[in-house]
Amino acid sequence: MWVLLLVSIAGFVAQLIDGSMGMAFGVSATSLLLLLAYSPAAASAIVHFAEVVTAAVSGVSHIKFGNVHWPTLAKIAIPGSVGAFGGAVLLSNLDLSAARPWTSAILLVLGFVIIARFVKARAQRAARDGRKRWLVPLGLVGGFVDSTGGGGWGPVVTTSLTVSSVLLPRKAIGTTNAAEFAVALSASTGFLIGLGASSIPWDAVVALIIGGVLAAPVAAWVVTKIPQQMLGLVVGFFIVFLNVRQLSLSLNFSGIAIGTLLVLVVVAGLATVITIAKRSKAQR
Repeated sequence: MWVLLLVSIAGFVAQLIDGSMGMAFGVSATSLLLLLAYSPAAASAIVHFAEVVTAAVSGVSHIKFGNVHWPTLAKIAIPGSVGAFGGAVLLSNLDLSAARPWTSAILLVLGFVIIARFVKARAQRAARDGRKRWLVPLGLVGGFVDSTGGGGWGPVVTTSLTVSSVLLPRKAIGTTNAAEFAVALSASTGFLIGLGASSIPWDAVVALIIGGVLAAPVAAWVVTKIPQQMLGLVVGFFIVFLNVRQLSLSLNFSGIAIGTLLVLVVVAGLATVITIAKRSKAQR
């Protein structure tokens, strides 16, 4: 019972982060499930089945608060679903862990690009329609990475939409979260075909759903209250934090080295946010 309680708490925390930053439900929840001795394929399946419900609630909440850009949603949801289904079926029969360091390296670079953009206070430019020719591949890659890595839809899609200035941060987050419902549904179907219903721990799925559903409306409200420049910086440093950790683990860094790097990222993030906040206050 205590294991399921921990899973439910993980769902709440993961959805709070995901709903307010547009990423990391899968990364956070999968990490804890692996710690609780679930296999990688089972952990990813649990997360995606839970995300069918949590993403639906989160998407409705973001729609209610005006955080969804519909033209972009239409261009990323369908290819994202295709990529997620293919990745889920593949993961059920193949280990793709060797590709994770390369994905983390790309996301790390994008995280630094986001930080640089919002340090220069360019967050307030108006939204513009993204071109279908790059949004479709973005959705396809994001869905594939998400299902094969136990998470990644948010980091890939939210990061790319923010870096490209297609959407303001809250719109990028809301649109990504709304599209995640279709992606999670397709990935779940793929895992159901690849693993079989009997191999999926349904009690853990329910526990994760309960925690995530409770957090979804709170996160959608939070994202409307945070200044856009601050939100962009937080998203950027959060991406850097996650991928510095993943790369360090992949390169077999010592525990002390990993801890030092993560502390440096947190300190740099806090210093940057505080400095920008003081600058904005002085300008007002």
